[in-house]
Amino acid sequence: MGHGEGQDASQGDLELFGTQELLDELLRRSTFQGVVIHAEGDVRRSDWEGERVFKVRFNHNLVHEEARRLLSAVSEHMTLAGD
Repeated sequence: MGHGEGQDASQGDLELFGTQELLDELLRRSTFQGVVIHAEGDVRRSDWEGERVFKVRFNHNLVHEEARRLLSAVSEHMTLAGD
């Protein structure tokens, strides 16, 4: 993306990249430790109709079991927080 780690990209810079490019950049960063859940394809509508397919991605900073535990903890937190 043209920015080194530790540098902030401006809003205008980010608008030049598609969602997939932004996700790829985030997952390349050694400082990122987490999970990205995103809709498959480019969803541009705010209304939710029917089913959507989501992808779960994580980088080399987490192994499969760690990502699963993280998602489980998020699910539990959301259940406790309510709707």
